[in-house]
Amino acid sequence: MRVITQHSLGGPEVLTVADAPEPRPLPTEVLVRVRAIGLNPLEARLRAGEFPLIGLPPFVLGWDISGVVEEASQSWRFRPGDEVFGMPRFPQAANAYAEVVSAPALHLVRKPASLSHIEAAALPVVGLTAWQGLVDLAGVAEGDRVLVHGGGGGVGHVAIQIAKALGAHVIATASASKRKFVEGLGADEVIDYTAVDFTEAVRDVDVVLDTIGGDTVERSLGVLRPGGHLVTAVAEEDTALIAGYEAAGMRFSGIGVDPDPVALRGLVALVEQGRLRVHVQETFPFERVADAHRLLDGGHLQGKLVLTV
Repeated sequence: MRVITQHSLGGPEVLTVADAPEPRPLPTEVLVRVRAIGLNPLEARLRAGEFPLIGLPPFVLGWDISGVVEEASQSWRFRPGDEVFGMPRFPQAANAYAEVVSAPALHLVRKPASLSHIEAAALPVVGLTAWQGLVDLAGVAEGDRVLVHGGGGGVGHVAIQIAKALGAHVIATASASKRKFVEGLGADEVIDYTAVDFTEAVRDVDVVLDTIGGDTVERSLGVLRPGGHLVTAVAEEDTALIAGYEAAGMRFSGIGVDPDPVALRGLVALVEQGRLRVHVQETFPFERVADAHRLLDGGHLQGKLVLTV
């Protein structure tokens, strides 16, 4: 089989396609013939050596996969031929930039017919991050006011739809170029962060979901109602911020996204109800992974990027 590997840290040019032996599934694992691979900004940071999550090269990046079960002799959950998707092993290496992946069966769910392999591969990391932040951590309920920072990005565009499905009033920050896109996702209010200071435009928010980091997290304290809750996907270890929020009587939570078949099935249910769609900005063939990573490095994506296998 072919994999995308790297033998040094650096820019997109370090990613190379190479031959490798097919993995052998352990008990409770299945072998998946991959059809599509979702790309995430974290992988660009790992490639460049900015975040030492999976050690030093050589390694194979990636977690988001969609494909077809090829072997399931040691698992009762799936049979060969089943179409599945998921985010196996995170935060351990899943070696998902590959034509074949061995994955714990518990980390996968059946792909609904209403999702293509490309759409399914785009969903797990961003969908689970948004679900675990809004549903599991914040407990968003009908009538809550929810502010989503980065509403046009991968996590943000899914979070808007989940919050709307929960009955929330959703406010999103996004650039002017993404306004129509974000409104089309169901956002009740869109704030152009390039022209408007969100701290002057928003008040009495129950939940803030942050995908931006930096001073956005600290400044969000001023828009929360008493007892409000900030959930961040990028600043979960900032002890000073946590102390500041707690001193002000607010809640602060960081998301370390987990493989979660229950949440994945919740996302599938929303998809099948027509209440959730994942937007793929662009697809790239397996061999053009470096081009895809150049876009990742540039940031400001609208939705997700996906490799096709």
